[in-house]
Order: sequence, then structure tokens, then C-alpha cells
Amino acid sequence: MRSHDEKEPPALSVRGLTKKYAGGFTAVAGLDLEIAPGRFFGLLGPNGAGKTTLIGSVCNLVIPSAGEIRVFGHDYRTREARNLVGLAEQDVSLDRFLSISEILVYHGGYHGMARRDARRRARELMDLFRLADKARSSPSELSGGMQRRVLFARALMHQPGLLILDEPTAGIDVELRAELWEYIRRLHAAGTTVLLTTHYLEEAEGLCEEIALLRAGRIIARDSADKLRADYGAADIAGVYARAMSVPAGDLEALV
Repeated sequence: MRSHDEKEPPALSVRGLTKKYAGGFTAVAGLDLEIAPGRFFGLLGPNGAGKTTLIGSVCNLVIPSAGEIRVFGHDYRTREARNLVGLAEQDVSLDRFLSISEILVYHGGYHGMARRDARRRARELMDLFRLADKARSSPSELSGGMQRRVLFARALMHQPGLLILDEPTAGIDVELRAELWEYIRRLHAAGTTVLLTTHYLEEAEGLCEEIALLRAGRIIARDSADKLRADYGAADIAGVYARAMSVPAGDLEALV
């Protein structure tokens, strides 16, 4: 397992992140979040809590209204930061005019990989995720589970230091879910920082070293699963989640 120097900057540092959309809706309001290198971090919250806005901002897909974001010390808008982040997004977004092999190779090229290295890495990942026989297929020819495999492979092409998984196992079968988590555990053991959002609360409880609860664009609780269960007097993270989300909106100030 790769060790992390105590002086190493955070894998992710978010300060005062605010995003106001047209029409006045505020998705995130002054959000602060810091994740140490090498951590497996879970971010839980209902739809509309701000998870997708946060992730989109970190990945430079959403333009924040205010705030600062740094990835391993680099401003999120720089190429250095972009090359350190891998994203397996919730919605399947694969170019249907490219083959699976081309999708992976072109992604590697975007992140500065030489074509030979990108082709080698693509072959490795296609073998790993059992996609080799689909290398020349287009995404439209694949099942939903196969498309999820491609998303994972694409996110890992450039060997990012921070892997962001946004609802990665939504809609896939139990066998594939187990395979993906086995691989993610190995990546994390090797030193990769993982940021996970999921509605499968048992996944977060079993995988994450730290869990934060996000509601109305703000973090209302953050700690280990054990500490959160103790603080909320709950038997599991599902119980923690239910109790935290049942707090009246007017009482949220007391939680942050």
C-alpha cells in the first residue's frame, strides 16, 4: 500500500463552494469539504442535495458561482488537476459513434497518454472488465451492465489519484456489483483516493472510512460509520440517514 506523507496536500479541498442556477435556485451554499489522500470517502444525500453539483464542479463540468476547489493542491481548472481525477458518472455518456476500444484510447489521449501507452492500457482494462470481445462494438450494442464496465474502464484509463464514483452500481446485477467493488478495494489499498456517492447505504457503510451526509447543499454530519451510528443512536447507516434527513429544515443550523 502506498504511504501518504503528512505534508501532502488534501486529495480534495473545497472551500466556500456555492452554485446558484438560473432562476435563483441554490444547489450548494458555502460548502466546505476536505478529503485526505488515500481515503475512501462516502457522500450520502437525497436527490437534490447537491452531490451532482459538487462532483460536476470538481470535474470542471459545472461552473461554481463562488468558492475554491483544489485537487492535490492544484486549482481544479488546471490540466494538472484534471489529469488527477477520474470520474465514473451516474448517467451513461458514451459516444455511440466510437467503438469501446476507441473510447478508451481517445480518453487516454485527452489526458496526455501516448497512443501506444493508451492502447496498451485500454487492452489491460478491457481484459480486466471482460470487455475484450466487445472492443470493436459500439456502446449501443452493449447491455447496461457492460456499459457500466466501460464507464469504470474509461475513468481508470489515466490512473487517477482521485477516483469519483457517482452512483456507480445503480441498476447493475449483484455479480457485477461484487466484481466492481473487489477491484475498487484493490485500487484503494494501492493508495487511490475514492469519493463515492450511492443510494445503497449498505455499500457506504461497508466500504467507506468516512461518511458525510449532505442535505440542501450543506454537510450536516461527517465521521466514521461507527461514530455516526453512536451519535445518532442508530443500528446502521440507514438508520443514521433516516434520522438525519428527518430533522426539520429550520433546525439544520444546529447540525452544521
